[in-house]
Amino acid sequence: MAEGMEGIVHVRIDDRMIHGQVATQWSGRLSATRIMVINDSIVNDDMRKTVVRLAAPANVSTSILGREKALANIKSGRYKGQRVLLICVSPMDVNYLIDNGLPIKEVNVGNMAAREGTERIRPSINVTQEERASFKQLIDRGINVTVIPTPQSPTVYLKDYI
Repeated sequence: MAEGMEGIVHVRIDDRMIHGQVATQWSGRLSATRIMVINDSIVNDDMRKTVVRLAAPANVSTSILGREKALANIKSGRYKGQRVLLICVSPMDVNYLIDNGLPIKEVNVGNMAAREGTERIRPSINVTQEERASFKQLIDRGINVTVIPTPQSPTVYLKDYI
């Protein structure tokens, strides 16, 4: 990853946070030593945090942080020497990080579940109008937004579907 992102080896958007594909395939392929989940809504929900942590491989550390704390930790170089898989729940989280100085150049989109008010744009990717606009903003910024469910899946570019 770019300078200013020491330790970050992959950025992914996945509303499931840590789950089977992340725990068994992505963390292994990336040789991740830490999985960091960034989202303000989960930070104060101890039950959800416990469930998310239980899904992580035993040999991989976890961090579940709000946007501001994650941003401060990354900018301070706290993860230098680690291999961090950074997972955001929404494209708005990624735009927040970029707006506040992180030089993110590529984002992989995993799953965004169907919810009320969403439109399916790809298998397993359903977006609200706000999420669609946030993805467009990422693409307009020149961020390479890919859709790669598992490490062995072919690379698809979200710009072709948004």
